[in-house]
Amino acid sequence: MNILPLIISPDPLLHKISEPVEKIDAELQKFMDDMLTTMYAEQGIGLAAVQVGVLKRILVMDISYRAEGCDDHGCGHAHNIINQNPLFLVNPKIIKASKEKSDYFEGCLSFPEIRADISRPKQVTVEYLDYHGNKQIMEVDGVLATCVQHEIDHLNGVTFIDYLSKLKQEMVIKKMKKRQHS
Repeated sequence: MNILPLIISPDPLLHKISEPVEKIDAELQKFMDDMLTTMYAEQGIGLAAVQVGVLKRILVMDISYRAEGCDDHGCGHAHNIINQNPLFLVNPKIIKASKEKSDYFEGCLSFPEIRADISRPKQVTVEYLDYHGNKQIMEVDGVLATCVQHEIDHLNGVTFIDYLSKLKQEMVIKKMKKRQHS
């Protein structure tokens, strides 16, 4: 498994719309495995393909794992991931969303050290193809609902800071540009 380089804001790629996947084959499955390895190494709970530079409608998530031997700077190559329950979603789309909202203090691997309270539908139903190309429908709530909406947004060229006021967005972008040049 390979750790892929992350696309970090303000990279304009993060605002591009990802293309549907035509077929799931061994090459795509290896890419999804690499995405998962990258997500674990960076201590994230979700990762969209665009975040590693690939404009395909693919995302991986795992909200229940624990990484042993990690520190504040990530896990690198030497880590032990336990309690894994990865999800692979290809061509995901939300087919139903609750009117009831929930707030979550979100972060994003493409926006290191940036977090913000974001309000999203509390429950969603998602249709997608799994790791083997089988059509699935999943109803989710809580952190998983937040994560799946956050990652699907990435596939649509939307980032979590797009939910913030213009002033807060400008502050985040300024911070990201400063980080980029340091």
